[in-house]
Formats: sequence, structure tokens, C-alpha cells
Amino acid sequence: MTERQKLIPDASHPIDIAPTNARVVVSRNGRVVADSNRALTLREATIPAVQYIPLDDVDPALLEPTDHSTYCPYKGDASYYSIVDGGDRAANAVWTYHAPHDSVSDIADHVAFYADQVEISIY
Repeated sequence: MTERQKLIPDASHPIDIAPTNARVVVSRNGRVVADSNRALTLREATIPAVQYIPLDDVDPALLEPTDHSTYCPYKGDASYYSIVDGGDRAANAVWTYHAPHDSVSDIADHVAFYADQVEISIY
């Protein structure tokens, strides 16, 4: 078994995590999936900023765990959820790092959403 590469953010690949200091509401087809005043904004290198919302601020009735997973050498193993609301399903639209690498440990117990699957409003 090959060991996965673990990288630490640095000047060539910076990662910054900071409180969003605003209300973040995530919805899909008009249904609120998450509503938080405790979101974190993660900025990573040249990737667009991502809102990480505490799992406690997400409607658990709309999340269904999936078997999908990915690995980021800077953040660790990501697990996924689908958003399920009646007949509507957004497969693997939500991800989380249950045990992120130490350099990004602030995002533990937070989830992020694919912007093409939901509407993310920041007030």
C-alpha cells in the first residue's frame, strides 16, 4: 500500500482560514440546507474561497452520507453527503474533513458545498 503524500501549506500553496463574520445561508431549490453565523472562509492558493459551515448549522434531515471519498494532500481525507429533499437529490454535493491535517484543523466538524449544486448567500 502506497502512503499518501501529506503537504503543509506554505508560500507556494497558501491556505488561510478565517471567520466569515457574516451570515451564510445555503439553499437548494428554495429550501434552506444550512444557516450559520459561524462559518469559516477557506482561501487556498488560486482556488476560489470556500465557506465551511459547522455541521450543527446544517439541516441533518437533508444530508445523506455516501461512500464517495477523496484525498487532498493539504487537508486530508474528505467524506461526502448527498442533499436529499423528497424527489430532489444532489449527489455528493457536500464534503467534510472529519479529521483534517493539523494545519487546517479549524475545518473539522464543518461542511462545504459545491456552488454549482446550491445557492450560497452571504449577508
